Amino acid sequence: MNAPALPSIGGNRLGKIANFTLPVAVAALAASAAYAGADTTFTPALQKFTDFLEGSGGKIITVLSLAGGLIGLASGRFTLAQIAVPVGVGIGVGTGVPIVTSVVTAVI
Repeated sequence: MNAPALPSIGGNRLGKIANFTLPVAVAALAASAAYAGADTTFTPALQKFTDFLEGSGGKIITVLSLAGGLIGLASGRFTLAQIAVPVGVGIGVGTGVPIVTSVVTAVI
C-alpha cells in the first residue's frame, strides 16, 4: 500500500507570492482618494425615501401591518406576534429612520 503524497511545503513559493501581490499592487495603483460624506450622488433618493417613511408612507405601512394582525385575530388563531409585529413596525417606522440616519451620519 502506498501512503498518500504530502503537499510540498517549499513548492512554487514565488508563484504564490506573485499571485497575491500582483492584484494588490494593481488595485493600490488604480485606487483614488475617497472622501467620506463628500459624495452627494444619492442624497435626493435618500431624502425622498426618508420623507416617504416618516410621512404618509410610514403610516400606510403601519396600518397595513395592523390590518394583517387584525385579520389573523379574526381567523381565530391568536399569537403574540399578531400584536407585537404591528407595534414594532409602527415604532420602527416612526423612530427607526431618524436613529439610523443619525448613526450613519455619525459614523461617516
